[in-house]
This record gives sequence, C-alpha cells and structure tokens, in this order.
Amino acid sequence: MRKIFILLAFAFLAKANAQDAKQNYSFSLQQAIEHSLQYNYSAINSGKDIEIAKKKKWETTTMGLPQLNGSVNYQNNFKLQQNLLTVDGNPVTLTMGDYNNIDAKLTLSQLIFDGSYLVGLESAKVYLQMFENSKKKSDSEIREMVTNSYGNVLLAEESIRVLERNLTVLEKNYADANQIFKNGLGEEESVEQIGITLASVKSSLSNVKRLREISLKMLKINLGIEINDELKLTDDLEALSKNNLDLAFAGTEFNVNNNIDYQMATNLTEQKRLLLKLEKSKALPSLAAQVNFGSNAFNSKFNFLSQDQRWFNYSNIGVGLNVPIFSSLGRSAKTQQAKIAYEQSKTQLTETEQMLKLQFEKSKSDFEFSIEEYATAKSNLNLAERIEKKQQIKFGEGLSTSFEFAEAQRQLYTAQQAYLQSMVDVINKRASLEKIIK
Repeated sequence: MRKIFILLAFAFLAKANAQDAKQNYSFSLQQAIEHSLQYNYSAINSGKDIEIAKKKKWETTTMGLPQLNGSVNYQNNFKLQQNLLTVDGNPVTLTMGDYNNIDAKLTLSQLIFDGSYLVGLESAKVYLQMFENSKKKSDSEIREMVTNSYGNVLLAEESIRVLERNLTVLEKNYADANQIFKNGLGEEESVEQIGITLASVKSSLSNVKRLREISLKMLKINLGIEINDELKLTDDLEALSKNNLDLAFAGTEFNVNNNIDYQMATNLTEQKRLLLKLEKSKALPSLAAQVNFGSNAFNSKFNFLSQDQRWFNYSNIGVGLNVPIFSSLGRSAKTQQAKIAYEQSKTQLTETEQMLKLQFEKSKSDFEFSIEEYATAKSNLNLAERIEKKQQIKFGEGLSTSFEFAEAQRQLYTAQQAYLQSMVDVINKRASLEKIIK
C-alpha cells in the first residue's frame, strides 16, 4: 500500500511539473513578427473567420444545386368522415376513408432560374473577399503592434543598462564627495546635491525595471505565448534602428490600390452594388422544377408492416414559374434606396482614398522627422557627455559648484533618454509608414 502511495505521489508531482514547465523563446524582430502572424490570438480568429466565410460561400452555392428531401406522414382517423347520399330516393350513409393511412415520399427539386440566387453567388465571393481582406488588415496591425512592443522592451532594457551605469558613477561620486566632506575639504551641500540625484536615478531604475516586465508581458500576449514563458530578444536597439535609417524608403511611391483600408472600402462599395442588383433581380421571374416519388397505404388497423399490406405508388413531375407583376411600387422604392446607398458608398470610397493619401504624407513626414531627431539626439548626447565629463573634472578640482555638476548630470540623463527614444521612434515610424504603403 505504501509503495502504491509513493508511486501516485510521484505521478502527481510529474504531472504538476509538466503543467508548470515554461517554454523558452528567442526571437529577432522579424522572427517575432512571423511567429505572431501564426499564433497571435487575433490572427487565429481572423483565420477562422475565413474558414467560416468559405463554408458560407458553399452554403449559398448549394441553394442552386439539386435538393433531395424525404418525408413520411402518418394519420390516424379516429373518427371517420361520413357523407349522406340518396340512392333510389332513400338516404344512404357513406363512410369516407380508413382509420389509418401512411404516405412516404421523396422529392427531388431543382432551381432553374432565380435572379436573387445569381446575385447571391456574386455576394458570396465578395463576402469571402471581405474576410480575406480583414485578415490582411489584422496581419498588418499585428506587424505594427509587435514592432512597437518589441521596441518598447528593447528601450526598457537599454534604459536599465544606461541607468545602472549612471548609478555606478553616481555612487562613486557620492562616496568621493562624502569623503572630501569628512576630511573638511568640501561642503555638505555638495554631498546632499549628489544624494538627491542618486535617489532620483535609483527611483527611475526601479520604475524602468517594472515597465520592462510589463512591456515584455505585453509582447508575449501579442506573440500568442504564455506570459510566464521565457522570452529573449536577440536584436539590439541601436543596430535595429540603424537598419531602419533609410530615407529612400520614404520616397516609395504610394499606390492607394495596395492599401488594405482602400481594398476594404472597395469591398463595401461592391456590396452596395450587389444589393442594388439584388433589388432589381426581384422583378425577374423565377423558375423551379420538382419530381415526386411516393407510396401510400390504408388500413383499418396499424398493420403497415404486414406482408399482406397493399401499397399504392405514385409519381409526378412539376414546373413552377413565379412572375412578379405589381407590388404597388414597393420594389421600386427598395431599388431606389439601394441605389442611393450605392452612391453613398462610392462617395465614401473617394473620401477614403483622399484620407489615405493624406495619411501617407503624414506618415512619411513623421518618418523623415524621426530620422532627423535621431541625428539631433545623437549629437546632443555626445555634447552632453563632454559637458558632464568637464563638469565632473571641475567639481573634483573644486572649480565648479555641486549645482553646476548636478545640472550637467541631469542634462546628460535627459540626452540619454532622448537618444534611446529617438531610436525607438525611427523603428515605429518606419513600421507605420510600411503599414500605409503595403
């Protein structure tokens, strides 16, 4: 019994460990995008929407294909109908029918012509195309979203490294200034001033570490992986930003027909056109045919499975023509409504085209500005580093005040963060421009 308990305990622990096992991922930005396009939650659902649309298209198609239906009807006449006849001047009661009857029938029907069905076939294709375009838009948004999330994590990681370096320098400065003060060669204000900057950097470092964890978990969600899984980013922020410093890309010609938002607006216009066509088709006649094969039986008792039971077969073929003649101008009113809606959709398509062209110009300008800001931030950082270094030397030699030294440090820290942010902006603005162009 004890051995069985031990085996069960080991089995339970093994299962628990398997459930808690973390997966390890290592992605470059491009690998992260490729992974998200397959496993992102929105990407998965938009893919399923396409599958549903394909089934819907086939459902519409089958409406014009042969349809075979079977039916069995049983009727129990517990009170038979009677009729009164006069024979040779004498009234005679005649009982109609039998107490039990059953009818089994197969019906084969075929739609020969229906304008609504033909329009439905066209609409099914547009319906599928709409979801395919929706998937493309979703993928485009996922690319941009993953790029932004990836950049935010790199920004946080690089900020942590910069702040840790700053913290190391500040701690040494604080220790040196404190020692100088203890030796009676410096002022307490200098120690306090450095202490204020040191506390601020420590607080910023703690905050950035928390932001890094939040940004990393957000990236994991965008990638479609568990937030507790291990994820390592292999791209470097500076190298990644330099790879996106391509002003020639901003000169790419914008073709509005390639933009997914324009394609979706075109889908909407096509839907409105088909609705107009559908209303017009309702004035056309429809033609259908059917063939019936059946058999029925009658009995005073429910004994239809007996070999002696007689069954009477029948069959027929029929064609039905439905011709709309007059609807008190109701169809005309619906057609006019559909026509107006179609004209509205064409106006919206023109507006979408103009707005996308404006959006392209703005995204292009933002990307070019981000490159300019990157160059400015890099230059300012180099300048701030030289100023801070000179102030540190002067402060150590007693030639500058602690306030001047602290101001140079704050200026350096601001320049460092501006430079890091400028690199992320280059990556993000490039992604936004690509989203418009592609």
